[in-house]
Amino acid sequence: MSNTDLKEAYFAGGCFWCMEWIFEAQDWVKEAISWYAWGSEEDATYDKVSTGNTNHREAVKVVYDPSKISYERLVELYWSQIDPTDPYWQFADKWYQYTTAIIYENHEEKAIAESSKKALQDSKRFDKDIATLIIPFTTFYSAEEYHQDYYKKSSFRYNLYKKWSGREYFIKKYNKPESTSLDFQDILKKKLTPLQYKVTQEAWTEKPFDNEYWDNHEDGIYVDVIDWTPLFSSKDKFDSGTGWPSFTKPIDDSMLDEQQDNTLFSTRTEIRSKNADSHLWHVFDDGPTDKWWLRYCINSAAMKFVPLSEMKEKGYEKYSGLF
Repeated sequence: MSNTDLKEAYFAGGCFWCMEWIFEAQDWVKEAISWYAWGSEEDATYDKVSTGNTNHREAVKVVYDPSKISYERLVELYWSQIDPTDPYWQFADKWYQYTTAIIYENHEEKAIAESSKKALQDSKRFDKDIATLIIPFTTFYSAEEYHQDYYKKSSFRYNLYKKWSGREYFIKKYNKPESTSLDFQDILKKKLTPLQYKVTQEAWTEKPFDNEYWDNHEDGIYVDVIDWTPLFSSKDKFDSGTGWPSFTKPIDDSMLDEQQDNTLFSTRTEIRSKNADSHLWHVFDDGPTDKWWLRYCINSAAMKFVPLSEMKEKGYEKYSGLF
């Protein structure tokens, strides 16, 4: 499937990263990208849009394979994630930039959206009229990188917000189970390899001397495989003789959590990534004597390596000073 065979669909419905996950969980959706829709300023930024004075809406662009998943299905998924009866905002997200809208690019999409809206109104699922607008495509501006895939980059904060804001309760109350059954674990199973999932979510351990980074000596940083949070630097990597990547320290202690692990008839210290809450492995006190005796023994499958030559391009320029 080439990029020319893909299509795009646009939806506004409260904070953009609240909608990304449901679309990216679908097998035939390539990606969902956070955008600023409509609006009066071309250099749209979050600081400007959040004032409510630029007439932008927070929205997502869904890139999908129309031969495998229909526009109708995307509209159905969209309805399942919003309160379509609220004409002013969404849950805890107040003001104009959070109002809902299906943004069509052609007459076919408009007809599908209007028919779907009427069917939702006629279903009497809600005790209020459907207020979501159906509006034509005009201007769209990509949101900042830190907004993209926020549900993966900061899954704990995202899930906490979703529950606190009332969105999670509303979705479960008003939608059929099949509309909301996909959760973060379903997404991870689709986005990670089987080994990456078993290591990060089920605390598996990969084979020694038979993993991606145990013998990697290139300069760069190692980031969380789920949310790409920087974890370790190659400058702190050493050959421990164990067959797994080993480090004397993390880039930032605040990015890790330590938990007591009493499995395997012993007490060890498990290391987990704080943002994504994924299992990395353990820290031991048998490391280099000149480095506080620490050995962070980490599964390759829990990390992705970013070479020094690509760090600026991928947004890690501030860590170049490590080298």
